[in-house]
Amino acid sequence: MEFVKESLTFTGEDSPMAHLLLSVMGAFAEFERALILERQREGIAAAKARGAYTGRKPALTTEQADLLRARAAAGVPKAALAREFGVSRETVYAYLRAETVTA
Repeated sequence: MEFVKESLTFTGEDSPMAHLLLSVMGAFAEFERALILERQREGIAAAKARGAYTGRKPALTTEQADLLRARAAAGVPKAALAREFGVSRETVYAYLRAETVTA
């Protein structure tokens, strides 16, 4: 393994000092990554607080979702419902699963 910027080369037969340097460099890399992730979480929390991070809008209104569930309960095929409401079949199944969770 070679670090060009630091002019360090590590082989399989390294000295204890080389092993220590590699371990310290790895620890700093982990620390830096943890700081980046922490700043990212803080940024997302701040965006959510100001309302800029709301996520995707629902594909169907509440009325449409209720109608979809009623038609599915009546035996209408899921593929036909997906075409009718302009969504994918997976979206139809997601709305049907949501009904069982909230009901």
